[in-house]
Amino acid sequence: MLFLRYLTIAKLIHQMKQFLLLLLYLTMGLPALLSQTIEGEVISENGEPIIGAYIEHLLTDRHTHSNALGNFELSDVNAGDTLRISYLGFQTEKVTIDDLDKVIRIRLTEKTFDLDEIVVRPGARALNVLTQIDMKLNPVVNSQYVLRQVPGLFIGQHAGGGKAEQIFLRGFDIDHGTDIALSVEGIPVNMVSHAHGQGYSDLHFIIPEAIDKIDFGKGPYYASVGNFNTAGYVDFKLKDRLENSMFKAEYGSFNTFRTVGLFKLIDDDRTQAYFGSEYIQTDGPFESSQHFNRVNLMARLTAELDAGSRLSILATHFESKWDASGQIPQRAVDAGLIGRFGAIDDTEGGFTGRTNVAISYDRIIDRNTFVKSTAYYSAYDFELFSNFTFFLEDPENGDQIAQRERRETYGFQSEYNRTIYTANSEILVQGGAGLRYDNSDGNELSRTLNRRTTLEQLQFGDIDETNLFAYANVEFEVGRLLINPGLRFDHFTFNYVDNLQTLYDRQEQNRGQFSPKLNFIYNIDNTTQLFLKTGVGFHSNDARVVIDRTAEEILPAAYGADLGAIFRPLPRMVVNAALWYLFLEQEFVYVGDAGIVEPSGETRRLGIDLGIRYQLADWLFADFDINYAYARSVEDPDGENLIPLAPDLTSTGGLSFNRNGWSGGLRYRYLKDRPANEDNSIVAPGFTVLDFNANYQIGALRIGIIAENILDVEWNETQFATESRLQFEDEPVEEIHFTPGAPRAIRGVITLQF
Repeated sequence: MLFLRYLTIAKLIHQMKQFLLLLLYLTMGLPALLSQTIEGEVISENGEPIIGAYIEHLLTDRHTHSNALGNFELSDVNAGDTLRISYLGFQTEKVTIDDLDKVIRIRLTEKTFDLDEIVVRPGARALNVLTQIDMKLNPVVNSQYVLRQVPGLFIGQHAGGGKAEQIFLRGFDIDHGTDIALSVEGIPVNMVSHAHGQGYSDLHFIIPEAIDKIDFGKGPYYASVGNFNTAGYVDFKLKDRLENSMFKAEYGSFNTFRTVGLFKLIDDDRTQAYFGSEYIQTDGPFESSQHFNRVNLMARLTAELDAGSRLSILATHFESKWDASGQIPQRAVDAGLIGRFGAIDDTEGGFTGRTNVAISYDRIIDRNTFVKSTAYYSAYDFELFSNFTFFLEDPENGDQIAQRERRETYGFQSEYNRTIYTANSEILVQGGAGLRYDNSDGNELSRTLNRRTTLEQLQFGDIDETNLFAYANVEFEVGRLLINPGLRFDHFTFNYVDNLQTLYDRQEQNRGQFSPKLNFIYNIDNTTQLFLKTGVGFHSNDARVVIDRTAEEILPAAYGADLGAIFRPLPRMVVNAALWYLFLEQEFVYVGDAGIVEPSGETRRLGIDLGIRYQLADWLFADFDINYAYARSVEDPDGENLIPLAPDLTSTGGLSFNRNGWSGGLRYRYLKDRPANEDNSIVAPGFTVLDFNANYQIGALRIGIIAENILDVEWNETQFATESRLQFEDEPVEEIHFTPGAPRAIRGVITLQF
């Protein structure tokens, strides 16, 4: 009887279990069975997919976003329901669903910019909305402005446009690119083991008017970005097609002349092609003419293939030549030996050129899956003559040095993307792999005289450097929370042949690095986002130092975290704020001018970023960015642990207008005084500079004026604490050496569209 009782109880429990499972199925599965899913596509007037458009179901408040193909899916939709589709810079559309089995195509029309239509998208790269705003309101007018489009990023030019810019971001003096990863259409710009310095990044092969979008991120939080991504990354997207052909001519102060032409070659439904050219020449404000000139050529072909796949071919070429007056010592100016635009050695200068070819193929597998592959080749030449210490090392001939290299870079990358739609969320899966190979022959540092005679070769060798990498990235939603884990692996092989040695000896070193990422993004609604980003990045060391085994770290890691928000406190105001932290295992500066590395151990930085974009009226916009950074060396005692030239307070902003054919703006940039050495006994003076531009459109013709440094302030564009000796001095002196910022300069501009 007892056994039968237990059997009856077991049967009852089993029946209750079956009933609960049936109830669970009815409460959860039945709505899923009854729900309807609509598929759609969001495109622009010319048929280009719009990425990140906000699609909202007005009845239920459910929403989604268009993916990288412009496609979307939305569940719980019935016939007769209405969707609202919005994207910044386009007219908001409402669509009533009449056929649930039909893929709806939504074509958005461009309209006057209205910040009231900004939707804060979930995702680790949501801050890109800021560059969308800034690019629309403050178009890039020359190559100096290219990087200034990134909020919080400062640049300085050593040689009036000849050398790559010096970059400052988040408490870093990045020099020419040691701690920021730069790329153009997937082509890496940073040069590993460069003759002038690790990560050297020359962006002058971009024609500014051909830029379409700027993708950027601060901190090491992005699995698809590898070497040099510590302070951040910037990737430039060029136009696939031209709305119109255009010709622009500029002329102004210091015999500055610039022309730009962008010309449509093919423009039909499936194929677009255009050609671009740029020429610049200027004497500059210096007493000795810079004789600067640059030629830029580019061409792009984009073709739509079967099933929506796309092939793109990009080719660019640029060459630049210049003379330079170099960095001058403050004491020589104070004593009246030279003026601010004079020189101790005006035989500096150089030549550089780069040719790029890139082929991209986007293969569409289905509506929510595609593979993007890019292969590229770059040929690069560089020759630079400098003199930083004057007569410190060689009292008779002077201390002029030459840095030279010829480089070929090959690479490819392939990335798989899939968006998975569930009843309540979206899941983005990414996986990528690739290779970069650099072959730098004749990488040279020599002591020279008058740019003609080689007195002594200090370094001369051949560098081969290979970077194999793979990464995985996932974004999935849990309610309003988006979780974004990622993992990246990089493997480096360094090879060096020292041609100054009598016997041939190829030296090799290998090293691998894992870089995990984990980001949390919480969207309270489509106007407010909170985020916590964490991750590990790295910057590689110079191959010659790695082979020498004098580097404490071959791939020193950077550990970072950002806690912040993007929100709209007012309908036409967008605010971003972040508290951030970054720890480096080793801060190093490769001093290419001396052929040595100066490791400075572990460093710690923390700071605050704040940005505001506000539309004061339909035609008037204001923007403001302020960035504070506290940067210190971990291993040095207090008072001697400052990081030379690390900016602690910077700010940029201004007003922009566009009304009745008139457009333009007033812009400022501010850099506070900063320490030039570890104990702040030498200070690099800060500056505030105001620029202005105005344009008037008459049909297809635009007439404009660009005025830089309108208050004509004296400012130092780049500066260093350097020990030098003038020819008549008995002892060397360490003090500020600087390149003066340009005085007031005015250029007239005429642009014709056709």
